[in-house]
Amino acid sequence: MSTPRLLAAPGFRLFWASDTVSMTGSYVTTVAVPLLALNVLHATGTEFGLLRASTWLPYLLFGLLAGVLVDRCRRKPILIGADLIRFALMGMIPLLAALDRLTMPVLIVLTALIGVLSLAYDAAHQSFLPRLVPTSGLAEANARLLQTNSAAQVAGPALAGALVQVVGAAAAVLVDAASFLVSGLLLARVRVEEPLERPESRNLWQELREGLSWVYRHRMLAPLALTGNVWFFFNAVVTTVLPLYLQWVLHVDSFAFGVLMAVPGAGGVIGALVSTRTGRRFGTGPTIVAGHWLAPLGYLLIPLAGNGIVGLVLVGAAQFVFGFSIGLEGPVAMGYRQAVTPDRLQGRMNATMRSLNRGAIVLGAPLGGVLADWVGIPTALWVGIAGLTVQAVASTLSPLRTIS
Repeated sequence: MSTPRLLAAPGFRLFWASDTVSMTGSYVTTVAVPLLALNVLHATGTEFGLLRASTWLPYLLFGLLAGVLVDRCRRKPILIGADLIRFALMGMIPLLAALDRLTMPVLIVLTALIGVLSLAYDAAHQSFLPRLVPTSGLAEANARLLQTNSAAQVAGPALAGALVQVVGAAAAVLVDAASFLVSGLLLARVRVEEPLERPESRNLWQELREGLSWVYRHRMLAPLALTGNVWFFFNAVVTTVLPLYLQWVLHVDSFAFGVLMAVPGAGGVIGALVSTRTGRRFGTGPTIVAGHWLAPLGYLLIPLAGNGIVGLVLVGAAQFVFGFSIGLEGPVAMGYRQAVTPDRLQGRMNATMRSLNRGAIVLGAPLGGVLADWVGIPTALWVGIAGLTVQAVASTLSPLRTIS
């Protein structure tokens, strides 16, 4: 399905615009909040790991339940409500900072509450797209969303780095708060029919088991989910340690920090541009496996980086390859998941995979922080890279490579 035809699909343009605005704001936060924690609140490595974990803790605790609820409800109201409440919660961070009432425990709690709303939003978001786009266009639609997501990943962190330099980390968070408001207003204008398909049973645990069974007993979804769980765990180790490396070892300023956090977006844009074409030429499975290998290969450059321009270039190159791997794999993997899953299971399928993947972050991020404090940043990086290499080998040996 071509991009012009996608743009003609009812509601997709507004959905796409909403996603772009929201993602840009969220990527501002990926720079502003770490710098706020490290440079203003003076977090330790362990505290920083807990902060990262708090974002994803709701996925581990409530992720499967969210999938059931999304399959029982209309998805548009969930998306709008989550955006508006996140607007209010995110706005509390700069307010409390201005009143000198912001501490690391408070920031962790606010981040966890925002994570609860993000969980509901994400489960509904991935399950809403098949209502707007026919099955034949899902891979292309996901590629377009990932392209703009990657573009936002370029613009957001770079903007955040500049904003932090000028107005401070706490004030920069206001950009993300405003993006949630705009996103919610755009989604309110989407016109879509959402007939509810009542489940055969209203038994909560039965519905949870059905979602888990669909994912982890499916011949292809099971290895996709399991290797994804491992990927998210060890990637969380690396991505928790990387900001500590940039601040404590390379001593980069806020703008350089933002630029380096933006580089994966550039790689993601290019990866998403070639993703659909690569999947058609080489197959969905081989494209997914290639994406699993590129992340650890790119990350190998980070422990080799030293101070100065060469170190920054190597970190930037690693970030670019990492972003490219996500852009390459993401659209075809998501399109395959959505295409093989019945509509009544979309919410539970997406929530199952996302909640357990994000649950892996809850475990991996604190481990990265603890390792950085106890055995040093270089060792912590090597642990993450080794784990990512193991999952790449596992995906290569799994049935994933046979998906056409």
